[in-house]
Amino acid sequence: MAFSEYPAPDWALSLILRGPAPIDLIAEGLVENHTFLAAAAVTAAWVAGSYWWQLRASDGTDVVLLAEGQTKMLADISAVAGKFDGRAHAQRVLDAIEAVIEGRASIDQESYSINNRSLSRTPVSDLLKLRDRYRAEVKSAAAAKAGRSLGRIHRVRFS
Repeated sequence: MAFSEYPAPDWALSLILRGPAPIDLIAEGLVENHTFLAAAAVTAAWVAGSYWWQLRASDGTDVVLLAEGQTKMLADISAVAGKFDGRAHAQRVLDAIEAVIEGRASIDQESYSINNRSLSRTPVSDLLKLRDRYRAEVKSAAAAKAGRSLGRIHRVRFS
């Protein structure tokens, strides 16, 4: 990353991430540029989840906040043993709701009683409302992932 107002080696950049686990990175100053490096053995131990981050510059006296935001760190699926479901929560719920609606298509009663025991099912109208809500959430997440979300984009590469 290049920040012409905060050239290396006079200024040091640090990236502070807070979420499921604390992560602090210090950029290496190369000529006037800053590069963040983290070894694969280090990043393998990072915990997946949502993180809030701040990018700061310091000259040893002053500290300047350059940018901040939130990001999501994904798990390394090659390290997962056994079953893995990479769908987002909203997609899993939407799929479950649609499966219930499909299963209910051939059942005409919402409730019944036998020997003082009763069973009530969620009304189809409520299921349809839930389905629409989760469809919208899945669509919104897909749009954000495709880059149509609002906000600044900070591209970071770890090597």
